[in-house]
Amino acid sequence: MPIPKRGEVWLADLGFVAKTRPVLILSVPFSDSDYALITVVPHTTSTRSSAFTVKLSVNGLKPGAFNIQGLTAISPSVFIRRLGGLQPAQMELIEVGVKKWL
Repeated sequence: MPIPKRGEVWLADLGFVAKTRPVLILSVPFSDSDYALITVVPHTTSTRSSAFTVKLSVNGLKPGAFNIQGLTAISPSVFIRRLGGLQPAQMELIEVGVKKWL
């Protein structure tokens, strides 16, 4: 099973309440001595005028935004398939939003 990489967008099963949705991989690879968790930013098509949503056009995704306030760490087992990836300039916008949130 391939391990998602930082900057990639994957379809993931976030559970009954959060649904199956696209997520952006934010964390760097973990090692054998780390917990097997990957930090993600969920994508939503229900956008708000919030300082913590980043609207980006990503090939293969419906118009929407990445919800910085929805940051979560999930198991590699919930990833379904790779959908694409962000360009470096797009990733920088996400990083700025995360820095504001944290």
